[in-house]
Amino acid sequence: MSTKRKQGEQAESAAEHWLNERGLRPVARNYRCRGGEVDLIMRHDETLVFVEVRLRRHHTFGGALASVDRRKQHRLILAAQHYLQHHSWEGPCRFDVVGLDARGVADWVQDAFGTG
Repeated sequence: MSTKRKQGEQAESAAEHWLNERGLRPVARNYRCRGGEVDLIMRHDETLVFVEVRLRRHHTFGGALASVDRRKQHRLILAAQHYLQHHSWEGPCRFDVVGLDARGVADWVQDAFGTG
C-alpha cells in the first residue's frame, strides 16, 4: 500500500472517530461506484451525511476545504445518487467536508455545498 493511500485511510479513520464523538454514526466507508467515491457515509440524527475527508500537509493551495472543487463535488454527487438508488433512504441528505491539517486538527463544514 502506498504511503499516500495509507495516510488517506488514517485521515478517514481519524475523521470518522472525530465525527462519531460529535454524534454521527457510521453507515458506510469508501463507497465507490463508476462515477465517484464517498469517503464516509454517516447518519446525523435523521439526516444521511456524505462526508469528504481532505488531508493537506500545506495550506499553499487553500487548505483541505478549498480542494473540493466543482469537479470533485460532481463526483461526490454522482456517488451519493448511486448510493441512494441502491439503498432505501427517505430522509434528508447533505454533503459535509472534514479537513484535516498535518497536526490532525479537524475543520468540519456541514452542508458544504448544495446539489442545486
